[in-house]
Amino acid sequence: MPYIREILTEGHPTLRKVAKKVDPREIDDPLFQQLIDDMFETMYAAPGVGLAAPQVNVPKRLFVMDVNDDEHPPAVVINPKLEGLSEEVELREGCLSVPGMIGDIVRFKQAAVTGLDREGRKLRIEGVGLLAQCLQHEVDHLNGVLYVERAKNVRPAVSEEDKETAEA
Repeated sequence: MPYIREILTEGHPTLRKVAKKVDPREIDDPLFQQLIDDMFETMYAAPGVGLAAPQVNVPKRLFVMDVNDDEHPPAVVINPKLEGLSEEVELREGCLSVPGMIGDIVRFKQAAVTGLDREGRKLRIEGVGLLAQCLQHEVDHLNGVLYVERAKNVRPAVSEEDKETAEA
């Protein structure tokens, strides 16, 4: 039974550490599979579109995401490698670990990750827009980087639209 884990917030040391690579033999472990289920449960409850393991105090290289579009079902990415595939754009961004705040950040318009899925099979996810932004944001978490370090004009989310962005 999945349960909601506490999401760490800015200032917690785990968020600033580079996460460790997952040993592929670990993927079949029921506790690892439980972690994945818990991460989805936590992300949906927050609500958010992505959640990296360090955000729930597990310093391992994996994240879950669900950008709510028909083309890209919910996904688990273990040991992701990120590629920026296009020009850069400035976007508004928020984070579950920096509640109530948004900022302006430069990201690639199109991005892809390769890695392993929850069964340990190779996968590649590529996309634009929110999907590309989510991939880059979650890989930053695995590298110990919060968006507020790279963003400018970090400010409280005041409008409804800003509040939705802050919760992503």
